[in-house]
Amino acid sequence: MPQSRPRIIPEATVARLAVYLRVLAGLADGGRSHVSSGELASAAGVNPAGLRKDLSYLGPCGVRGVGYSVSGLRDRLTDALGGERSRPCVLIGIGRLGSALADYAGFASRGFEFVGLLDTDPATVGHRVGGLQVRPVQELEAVVAETHATIGVITTPAEVAQSVCDRLVSVGVRSILNFAPVALTVPAGVDVRKVDLSVELQVLAFLDQQRDGTPPLLAPLRPAQGVAR
Repeated sequence: MPQSRPRIIPEATVARLAVYLRVLAGLADGGRSHVSSGELASAAGVNPAGLRKDLSYLGPCGVRGVGYSVSGLRDRLTDALGGERSRPCVLIGIGRLGSALADYAGFASRGFEFVGLLDTDPATVGHRVGGLQVRPVQELEAVVAETHATIGVITTPAEVAQSVCDRLVSVGVRSILNFAPVALTVPAGVDVRKVDLSVELQVLAFLDQQRDGTPPLLAPLRPAQGVAR
């Protein structure tokens, strides 16, 4: 009898699975052994039905009337998300944001390890951040080759982000996390996740405005020239 093919998990679901994993890690640290679907969904900011649908991609997980085993579900999610082995990462751009990311110890517990930090500023190169010495960005290709980094994190100014991205791709990095305020162009087979803090803050401002009952200030749309009204 032929083996069934594994179900492909949609990207949006993967993002939520990562949130569930973070919540479960916190529960485990607090000594919890089990959690209900309602509690886990509430902590993750989703509804219980959506949670159960997301977890269905992992196969049977919970027990009716008991809930989910915190450690068991955490292990299932870790395995599904590929966090069972360490992922070496290089970070380019050691400004305030880059330094904060490099110095954050929480990534290691989730299976991500910074193995290379690079910058263009002579005043920054040579300093140690998060236990690593910052190297000149000219050595990017050499650092990736030495460390076998598979993930690149870009926290550079917008005007140089694309060139940094191109260099990462040229040496085989196929996963890129982009904090620079610019859309990156990459070839097929390369995955880019963009984190735009200003956009997220703007969304929160809009939601806060709605919560206060203040109508959004939207300018009336002008008809395009030559189009009948």
